[in-house]
Amino acid sequence: GIRTPKDIQTFKRTNKKIYNELMKIRNRLERHYKDMQDFEFTIQEGKLYMLQTRTGKRTAQAAVKIAVDMCKENLITQKTAIERVEPEQIDRLLHPVFDPKEEKKKEPIAKGLPASPGAAYGEVVFTAEEAERRAKEGRDVILCRIETSPEDIGGMNVANGIVTSRGGMTSHAAVVARGMGKCCVVGAGQLEIDYKKKRFKVGSKTVNEGDWISINGHNGNVYMGRLSTVEPSLSGDFATLMKWADRFRRLGVRANADTPYDAEVAVKFGAEGIGLCRTEHMFFQGKRINLFREMILAEDAEGRRRALKKLLPIQRKDFEGIFKALKGRPCTIRLLDPPLHEFLPHDKTGQKEMSRLLGIPVSKIKNKVESLKEINPMLGHRGCRLGLIYPEISRMQVRAIIEAAIKVRKKGVKVLPEIMIPLVGHYKELKIAREEAEEVIQDIFKKEKTKIDYKIGTMIEIPRAAITDDEIARFADFFSFGTNDLTQMGCGFSRDDAGKFLPDYVKMGIYSNDPFQVLDQDGIGRLIKQAVELGRKSKKDIKFGICGEHGGEPKSVEFCHKVGLTYVSCSPFRVPIARLAAAQAAIKDKF
Repeated sequence: GIRTPKDIQTFKRTNKKIYNELMKIRNRLERHYKDMQDFEFTIQEGKLYMLQTRTGKRTAQAAVKIAVDMCKENLITQKTAIERVEPEQIDRLLHPVFDPKEEKKKEPIAKGLPASPGAAYGEVVFTAEEAERRAKEGRDVILCRIETSPEDIGGMNVANGIVTSRGGMTSHAAVVARGMGKCCVVGAGQLEIDYKKKRFKVGSKTVNEGDWISINGHNGNVYMGRLSTVEPSLSGDFATLMKWADRFRRLGVRANADTPYDAEVAVKFGAEGIGLCRTEHMFFQGKRINLFREMILAEDAEGRRRALKKLLPIQRKDFEGIFKALKGRPCTIRLLDPPLHEFLPHDKTGQKEMSRLLGIPVSKIKNKVESLKEINPMLGHRGCRLGLIYPEISRMQVRAIIEAAIKVRKKGVKVLPEIMIPLVGHYKELKIAREEAEEVIQDIFKKEKTKIDYKIGTMIEIPRAAITDDEIARFADFFSFGTNDLTQMGCGFSRDDAGKFLPDYVKMGIYSNDPFQVLDQDGIGRLIKQAVELGRKSKKDIKFGICGEHGGEPKSVEFCHKVGLTYVSCSPFRVPIARLAAAQAAIKDKF
C-alpha cells in the first residue's frame, strides 16, 4: 500500500510472456463471471499466481460502457445490461462534479441536504436582484437565502447554484432548482445568514457578499473558495442503454417543465410529454409580475378582468412556445396554484418600489398584503379555491391555453393540451371548475370555427380526494398525484420544516427514508393504490400519473409501475433515471 503501482503497460514491456498469460486469464474470468473483474496476482520465480477476483467497482460512465460492451460481445443480454446500471448513477452523467482529488483535500464549512445534483462555484449574493446584476456582468454567483420564494426565480435562474439555510427536499428552492437542472443545497442550518450585513457566519468563519464558495449538490457539502469542476460527457453508449430501456418499460415518462427551453431539454432526455407545467412561474418573468400584481390589487372583478386582459397575450405566447417545443407530445398545464400573497412584496423596500411602478399608494399595498395573510397558507386560499372565488383568473388561463393550441395547430404542429385543476378535494369543486372551463373552450371553438382535442383533469394531493376519487372521476379525464402535498397532508409534515427532525426519524427506524424523497409506500402509497382502484372502477380508461418529486426516484418509480400508473413526471434532468428505473421495474415484474 505504500508503493506507487506501475501502469499495466509497463508490465507488458518488461515481461510480455506473463503479461499475455494474465490477459488470457482476465478474458476467461470476464467470460465466466460475465462482468468486469477486479483481481489480484503475484509473480514468484517467473510464475504467475492468481490470488483473488471479485466484481470490480466502477464509475457511472464505466458502468454504462461495460454493460453496453458486454451486451454487444454477447456475454450478457439487453435485460442484464439494463439491470447492471443503478438509476441513481445516471445523475452523475448529466451534471458536473468537482475534481475528486481537489475536493478530497477540502474540508466543508457546512452541510445541508443534496436537493439538486451538480457542482457549482461563485460569488456569494443574498438577493435575486444582486444575482441578476452580477450575472449580467458575466460573473459567477451562488444565491444564498434563508429560504426562497417565487420572487427569487430570476436570481435562481442566473445563479450557478443555490444554498438555503432552511427547507427540505420538497421546499421551493429544491423543487425549482431540480426543474432548472441547477445545483442546490438546502437546509444548511449551520449558516447564520444576515441579509442586512450581507454575510453569513458558520461558527467562527464569516463569509461576506462577493466571497467565493463552492457547493456540491450530490452530497450537500458547502466549501470556502473555488473548486474545479469536471463537466459531464454523454457517450453513444448512454443513448444505446436508454434505447434498450425504452423497449422494456411499460410506464410512460414525462417531465415537469415551465418554459419552452425546459420542454426542449426534457424532450432531448427522452420525455414523452409534460406532466406538469406550473403556470405561476410564468408570472414572475420580466414586467408581467407588475400586471399580475395590478390584478391582485383591483377593487372588483371588472378591474381584475382588465388586468388579466393585458396578461392574456403574454401567457398565450408562453404556451405557444411550449406546444411548438413538444411537437405533438401531450402537455399537462396546471392552473394557478399558490396563494395570491406570494406574488406581493412583504418588505417595505419592495412595497415602495411596487408603489412607484404601479402608481398606487404604499398604504393600499400594505393593506392588501395584510388582508391576504394566512396562518397556514398551504391549506388556505389556493389552487382551485382561487379559481372558484375569482373565476376570471382561471378563465383567462384556459383561454390562453386553448387559443395557443389552436394557433400552433394551424401551423401544422399537433397539440395535445391537458388542463389540470389543482387542489381538488371535493367532486363539486371540479364539477364547477370544469363547467367554467368548458364554457370558455366552446366560446373559442365557436369564434375560431375549429375544434381541437383537449382533456380536463385534476391533481390528487388532498387525502380526501384520494379516498373519494371515484366520485371525482365522473368529471375528470385524468388524475395526477401531487405527491409533495399528498405526503405533507397525509403524514402531517410541513415540507419546509420537517427537515429538522426527519433525519432523526430515519435513524430511529420510524421511516425507512425521508418520505419527501422516497415515497412512503405503506402510508401514502396505500392512498395512491386505493385511489387508482376506485378511479378505474368509476372510469375504466382514466389515466393516472404522478407529478411530485417522487416521479424521478427509482424506488418510487417501481411502486408506480406496480400499482398501474400510466406515467411518471419528474424534472427534465431526472427523465433518464425514470426511464431506466421503469425498465428495471418491468423486468423485475416480468422475469
